[in-house]
Amino acid sequence: MDFEAAKALCRSFPGCTEDTKWGDDLVFSVGAKMFAVTRNTAPARAMSFKVDDERFLELTDRPGIIPAPYLARARWVQVDASAALSDDEAAQLLRRSWELVFAKLTKKLQREITGDTVSN
Repeated sequence: MDFEAAKALCRSFPGCTEDTKWGDDLVFSVGAKMFAVTRNTAPARAMSFKVDDERFLELTDRPGIIPAPYLARARWVQVDASAALSDDEAAQLLRRSWELVFAKLTKKLQREITGDTVSN
């Protein structure tokens, strides 16, 4: 997994914001809800993000992927540099993390982020 490419991908998602929290963690959020976290210093050696409940155990059974410290109960995983995770699979997982967090936002906030002006 190329962590620099992963950070660039996160930045490309609609409504993505980033800030530094907890000293040196780079946090990617949508609607003020985080969907990915990595170290702010280069080179990044791990990245954490939310996954589907049914994928959590499958992913954490793989070498280099563990339950994310402090966030595992919310079904977050931490992927380190030793994980056999292709850039394509990482991109799919990061996109899904964004989608899972986005889906929990209010409909109004979702419309603001996507620019959808159609009222329901």
